[in-house]
Amino acid sequence: MQPISDLLIDRKRLKRQLASWRGLALLAVFGACAVVFGGIGKHGKAGLKTDYIAQINIMDVMVDDAKRDAMMKDILEDTHAKALIVQFDSPGGTTMGGEEVYLQLKAISKKKPVVGVMRTLCASACYMASLGTNHVVAREGTLTGSIGVLLQSMELSRMADKLGITPITIKSGTMKDVPSISEPFTEAQRKIVGEVVTDAYDHFVRLIVERRKMDDETVRAIADGRIYTGNQALKLQLIDGLGGTDEALQWLQKERKINSKLEIREIEPERELQTVWEELAQSAGLKIFGQSAVGLDGLVSIWHPSLIQ
Repeated sequence: MQPISDLLIDRKRLKRQLASWRGLALLAVFGACAVVFGGIGKHGKAGLKTDYIAQINIMDVMVDDAKRDAMMKDILEDTHAKALIVQFDSPGGTTMGGEEVYLQLKAISKKKPVVGVMRTLCASACYMASLGTNHVVAREGTLTGSIGVLLQSMELSRMADKLGITPITIKSGTMKDVPSISEPFTEAQRKIVGEVVTDAYDHFVRLIVERRKMDDETVRAIADGRIYTGNQALKLQLIDGLGGTDEALQWLQKERKINSKLEIREIEPERELQTVWEELAQSAGLKIFGQSAVGLDGLVSIWHPSLIQ
């Protein structure tokens, strides 16, 4: 007779093998579904070919994002997406990030109506992005505005002196590292950096003048960086109305004859296939090698202020 200890070992081995086969079967089913439906996680569409109202979320700090760009392009080209609702909830981000979303929404709005819904916060670059919509609403308590451009840095040369630290910088031109944390910020440097900030600010103002049908003087009077509530923003003509998703649907029905009963389908940037497989594998008790971190080595040419929005 086989010893009890051997029976227990065999039992555990069989259980491990069974769990592995179950995991593999689950992955196989997922792969088959991905083939049939054209790819799970493909911007949330999953191969559906019926008319709908697309909805996306613009959240967190806004930066350059290739996956978001691809998602926007798909919505633009999808004839079944009859309208787009954009849920904004972001403090802003880079001026380039805000401008990119603005241009993408503006392009979509030329082919199908785009309505913006400001949630808790839609400020700075996020407000810039909202200018790409055909119509935008906010709650009375929404915080928006903060129209302007900011570049922050710090200068630590005196602290370095006290600590006996001597920074060494080799640069191709006198302005290459401006602003620098290791050297005093001169008036000449302040003038040059200020011109960059002013140019970006002027561009922001021009967008508001164009999209909100306001004159330059009026916009500059309210675009001093301060924050506004949704109620204040409406009075200043920075938004079109108060409300949320229901009000956005009502506008689409009344002004653009879009059936408000259409399915609202939330679209998300395409996820990495490897990430999806990893999640399924984890739930099945399997282990798959993850992506390795890639460092930034060698010489770089980069401008890196601590924050620009």
